[in-house]
Amino acid sequence: MNFFVAVTDYDWFQLHASKSSVVEVNFWRPSPEASFKALNAGEMLLFKLHSPRNFIVGGGFFTRFVHLPISLSWEAFGEGNGVRSLSEMRERIAKYRRVPIEPIENPKIGCILLAEPFFFKEAEWIPVPSNFSLNIVQGKGYDSEDGTTGKALWGAVTERLATRATANLDPGPATTAAVQSIRYGEPMVVRPRLGQGTFRVIVTDAYERRCAITGERTLPVLEAAHIKPYGSGGPHELENGLLLRSDLHTLFDQGYVTVDADQLKVVVSSRIREEFENGRDYYHLHGRAIRLPRGSNSLPSHEYLAFHNSVFR
Repeated sequence: MNFFVAVTDYDWFQLHASKSSVVEVNFWRPSPEASFKALNAGEMLLFKLHSPRNFIVGGGFFTRFVHLPISLSWEAFGEGNGVRSLSEMRERIAKYRRVPIEPIENPKIGCILLAEPFFFKEAEWIPVPSNFSLNIVQGKGYDSEDGTTGKALWGAVTERLATRATANLDPGPATTAAVQSIRYGEPMVVRPRLGQGTFRVIVTDAYERRCAITGERTLPVLEAAHIKPYGSGGPHELENGLLLRSDLHTLFDQGYVTVDADQLKVVVSSRIREEFENGRDYYHLHGRAIRLPRGSNSLPSHEYLAFHNSVFR
């Protein structure tokens, strides 16, 4: 399995490490031209601190790289960005760019989204491999089966993960697969368990930042709706999501609007008129085919839509 050792700030690490539980993190890069092609979904990214702290201190499982405006990055991940406020995030990005960010600006940054993150206690920190030059700015890739260095580093990381997984009543699937590689040999890539922030980002991206019903493009009013609620067992997965304008999201969640599982068309309940004596702006949407996300493997699930149809009011 390929994995990547990336360089990060101690402050970014320390904020996450101070928490008892972290579901997901945004390992962002300040440049709007940033890219990341070193990993496939499910492969591991490790955190190496800047010198003089030349240690590997944790990691996570790669889900996606995407460019996001700062505002959406903060709304989706909050302190998962490794800062305590949006203003602090803007200040830190401006520092790295060496260019001030004006109050009304909302520039894009590169976002490496990681699920099932883990952070080692200082006694567990792993010295960087001898072939990791301290002049490396962004990071270096390794193969868990290639040579002694990659294999030894992978073993050190998974041994620490095994201890954590034993103490965790519900370790994620990618973490479990990494730990099992100790027993069964060659590592296997497994999709990690996604969090709410990553769910919002992948749904927003798949629907090309347009409401699935109206085509609205004003990003601040667009929200990622779960088709089958998370509290009812619906996962944070793309096939369980629709990008909706905020008012339609509310009506969808409360069962006044649904999407027919077979025809993929909007259905508006008569109860809007009966209960609120209005609804003209919504009834003209009745029967409209929804906009589908990019890619045939991104379509909303028939199973989840059928569930929502069953609770439609």
